[in-house]
Amino acid sequence: MGKVAIATAGVWLLAAGPAAAQEITTEQFDELVYALDTVWVAIAAALVLLMHLGFGMLEAGLTRAKNSANIVAKNMVTVAIGGAAYWAVGAALAYGSSVGGVFGTTGWFDPAQVLGDGTQGVFQLVFAATAATIVSGAVAERIEFKAYIVVAAALTAIIYPIVSHWQWGGGWLSQLGFHDFAGSTLVHLTGGTAALVGAAILGPRIGKYAEDGTPRGIPGHSIPLAIFGALVLFFGWFGFNGGSTLAAFGQAETIGTVLMNTTIAGSFGALAAAAVNWATAGKPDPAMIGNGALAGLVGITAGPDLATQWWAFIVGVVCGAVVVFAVSFFDRIRIDDPVGATSVHLVCGAIGTLFVGVYSPDVTIGAQAVGAVSVFAFVAGASAVVFLAVRATMGLRVPAEYEIEGLDLHEHGVAGLPGFGTGGRAPAPTYGFAAAPAAAPAAAPAAARPSEG
Repeated sequence: MGKVAIATAGVWLLAAGPAAAQEITTEQFDELVYALDTVWVAIAAALVLLMHLGFGMLEAGLTRAKNSANIVAKNMVTVAIGGAAYWAVGAALAYGSSVGGVFGTTGWFDPAQVLGDGTQGVFQLVFAATAATIVSGAVAERIEFKAYIVVAAALTAIIYPIVSHWQWGGGWLSQLGFHDFAGSTLVHLTGGTAALVGAAILGPRIGKYAEDGTPRGIPGHSIPLAIFGALVLFFGWFGFNGGSTLAAFGQAETIGTVLMNTTIAGSFGALAAAAVNWATAGKPDPAMIGNGALAGLVGITAGPDLATQWWAFIVGVVCGAVVVFAVSFFDRIRIDDPVGATSVHLVCGAIGTLFVGVYSPDVTIGAQAVGAVSVFAFVAGASAVVFLAVRATMGLRVPAEYEIEGLDLHEHGVAGLPGFGTGGRAPAPTYGFAAAPAAAPAAAPAAARPSEG
């Protein structure tokens, strides 16, 4: 605290010029502290917004070229719809005056009313959009664009704000002693759970499974693009976790701890995934290495402020190793998740949340388990209602013809990557498990619509 005060005073003196000899008033000092805090949170919010670029690159790279424009359109609309929905409704549900510790009721159409200022509102807004964009990858290549818009709006306006109120809005989980510093559960497990439900209700992509149920690989069109996306996400995570201090003044030591633990967990997550993938498949798959890094980052997000560096290492290794097997597991139970969003965000979000109860003496694993299970149950039920209602009223899945020919053409009337073909130029990695040979897609009747249940 003293070092920060000295440094702050130094900045003030340098800026003051000829007036440096004058005594700094309390009001001036408070204004400078507020300005520094605002700048820090604004930078962090910009980094979190940049993560949507990373999500878009990762998702586009791991899916086929014929759907690339649809992928980036969904990511763009997630930010737009998320911003509008959270501004209008979400912030009030998350941070308004609490009703029984379950949801808020004040601050409609004015996040600053309940968050203090616009900068804090923007930071929370981009967090909300992150929870929704996780779903985009799991339902890629077969969800109708208009249906996705409704799902994203429901997540950012209602579902995510309610669960975030339980902890960050002073709700019942915060009173229980649950700890989730930056959102392993509230953001990532929420998004991962909705992703799981959406993928299950939509059903797998055409050609994903052989007649005997063995999963087939459907390789994406650009592994380099996907890895660049993972790197952008890693970069943005410094704002995601570091900015969750919500201030800079007096938080220098905490910010340093958070950033170091974030780096360690992400790094060892990538290395662990590479090692496990190498051992099981004979060769390390770049996409799995990228997902390993994200798994470690998701895992540490619950407690980067409380973990020692050795615990950050352990969390990263465990999450990076587990994600390899989780991807295969969901494939085998016919959950077609093209980017591994469920494995990264749901599974590793839960693991990271529970770990806080292990490495922190001030947090119980019981409280962490109650929080994770409660969020999973609520989000699973609420998102199932949304997906099923959309399917019953406006349609959820594109017709088979659209899916085979590509969503770029049929949903948007454009070719995202003209002349590139449909993507998938190399055999898909199997992560050490047997996979059926890919089959050439057969033509489908124009009116056909694959099963959605």
